[in-house]
Amino acid sequence: MEPTADYLFEVSWEVCNKVGGIYTVVRGKAPMMKEFYKDYFLIGPYFEKQARLELSEKDPPKELAKAFVEMEKLGIKCYYGSWNADSSPNVILIDFKELIPQKNDIKKMLWDDYKIDSLNADWGFEEPMLWSWSVGMLLSFIEKELPEKKIVGQFHEWLSGFAVLFLKNCGSNIKTVFTTHATMLGRTIAGSGEDLYNILDSINPEERAYRYGVQDKFLAERASANKADIFTTVSEITGIEAEKILLRKPDVILNNGLTIKSFPTIEETSIRHHITKTMIREFLTFYFFPYYTFDLEHNLTFFIVGRYEYKNKGIDVMIKTLGKLNEELKKENSERTVSVFFWIPMGVKGVNVELLENKNSYRHIKTYVQSNSQDILDKIILDVINSKTPGVKTLFTRDFLKNLEKDLVMFKRQGNPPISTHNVIGAENDPLLNELQAQGLDNREDDKVKVILYPVYLTGADGLLDLPYYDALAGSHLGIFPSYYEPWGYTPVEAAALGVASITTDLSGFGRFIEKKVTRKKNALKGIYVLKRFNKSEEQFINDLLKTMLDFVNLSHEDRVKNKLIAKNLAALTDWKYFVQNYITAHNMAFDKKS
Repeated sequence: MEPTADYLFEVSWEVCNKVGGIYTVVRGKAPMMKEFYKDYFLIGPYFEKQARLELSEKDPPKELAKAFVEMEKLGIKCYYGSWNADSSPNVILIDFKELIPQKNDIKKMLWDDYKIDSLNADWGFEEPMLWSWSVGMLLSFIEKELPEKKIVGQFHEWLSGFAVLFLKNCGSNIKTVFTTHATMLGRTIAGSGEDLYNILDSINPEERAYRYGVQDKFLAERASANKADIFTTVSEITGIEAEKILLRKPDVILNNGLTIKSFPTIEETSIRHHITKTMIREFLTFYFFPYYTFDLEHNLTFFIVGRYEYKNKGIDVMIKTLGKLNEELKKENSERTVSVFFWIPMGVKGVNVELLENKNSYRHIKTYVQSNSQDILDKIILDVINSKTPGVKTLFTRDFLKNLEKDLVMFKRQGNPPISTHNVIGAENDPLLNELQAQGLDNREDDKVKVILYPVYLTGADGLLDLPYYDALAGSHLGIFPSYYEPWGYTPVEAAALGVASITTDLSGFGRFIEKKVTRKKNALKGIYVLKRFNKSEEQFINDLLKTMLDFVNLSHEDRVKNKLIAKNLAALTDWKYFVQNYITAHNMAFDKKS
């Protein structure tokens, strides 16, 4: 499909400003957008610290330069350059701080024209409002410099929606496409514990917004969705939510994708899995083995990763299911153990000192053995050549064994391994930690399910696991994402692209999309397991999740490898080369729509 527009301006608070998942969307999609639009520009906020890392400044083209001059006359400085990302897309960053004295005037206009109640709004609302308003100003100046050109603007989330409203107010001919990634009110209701999907048909959105104190953002989002030429969401499930809450059905679904060629091939994923699995096992050794040992050859690594949204991400039901899995594996006297990582950033006050001491003791033992390894290897070779069976007495000197014995005494500890790698702020009232205890998941020796809360970002240099995010995923066996509220859900897609199987639900956007592609054959390997959660009780869902986990635990090594292949092939269906066409459809529809 060929685009109608000559110029595309894509607007997001997360351009050169990583806050959440939309950063991944706009950054990852940019190379494909450049292939279709010769004149493609991303617009974001200017924050000096982020800009130094993300932006390579250069001179703007003349049609933008003139608009920049007009903005500067108003005290608003615009920066132009290329994003330090794949394909180096063109970027405009706007320093909007000179608009701050006008914030109440803008808020009054928004009330007068759109009944957006921002009387009690704080900086969390005002900051993106000022930036987005300045985006609208800039686009109106650009439009004057390009009178013969067809221009479309793509606006992400309520934070950029004020630009849509500005353009409508000034009678601009720029076509507008507004995308909701998750409705402000829907996320708030779901996170509060209310059963969002059961009350969607009966709620009064405005009343609920005021009850939860998000009326300013909700009303801004609703106005933007309804005033834009084309309204879109990122998934079918978010479309259902938006129709009820924002009172407009999406014209197009804009699924979120990945650039699959940037991920390793299936052969490379096997190599990466082997390398990083070894590093995870080393971590498990100094985490658990000072207290007791278990067979790491029969241990599987499960994980959940993402923002700390206890109910929305399904952390609550996951822990309850793990408690049942622990009891089932004990009952079966299974030779399997399962180590479960909760890679969920939280507020912490330092690493667990006991764990650091364990790591240092382990490293000391490892270094000591490595320093004697050549001598031991030479003795093994001699014994083999002389047709002798290598034994402790011939391989190790008395001094070596004595020193090793002392080190092992220092390594051993009493009690149970810790639950968390770090000291969590407010741990005594934390729902995740409390639920682990309630389900008996406290890392006792007889537990088949071992849990590790890892409440810091996976940077690759955290001093413990020392694995970057993708490597940590690649070294694991199964990702668990039992989401209750998940407009799209990148994590199972990323896991699959790395050749790792995962579990998701039909309440996630990705889950609904991929469910149609997964084999429906009973008991077949699926690669990505999409569990029904829509209109199911918590108990029913936990039983289904437990069965899926148990089935996975009991898979043979050969079947786990087949599962990796299936997952990898499914991930390829989310490539941006397919999904970018939906964006072009939305943009073209904006030009076809009668004003």
